[in-house]
Amino acid sequence: MVFGLRREPDLWFLIGSPTIWAIHFLVCYVLAAIHCEKAGMGFAELAPIRLWILGLTGIALVFVFVSGFRAWQHWGFGANRPPHDGDTPEDRRRFMGYAALLISALSFVAVVFTALPIFFIADCR
Repeated sequence: MVFGLRREPDLWFLIGSPTIWAIHFLVCYVLAAIHCEKAGMGFAELAPIRLWILGLTGIALVFVFVSGFRAWQHWGFGANRPPHDGDTPEDRRRFMGYAALLISALSFVAVVFTALPIFFIADCR
């Protein structure tokens, strides 16, 4: 459960943000491909789907942010710096939180970069 109130993080917690990014990537590019195919001409404008992609990007960024915030909570709000390499449950929780926080930050940037082409490309060429 990525956004639940679990006490201990697990691997599902770690892959939550990249999964959100992957779904966002797939939906945005499939949406653009379907729009361009239905238009039937190579110079069809992408303006009609810009708002859809902007909305999907906003939703994905909120989910990634929430996942990153939960990771920050598991890390202990940054109070203890890495490395968390001890063989204790506390160090394992902090390591998973720190790793998930870094992956969430990377996924946040990836979601933004996935949406950028729709603002620079004017048509379906």
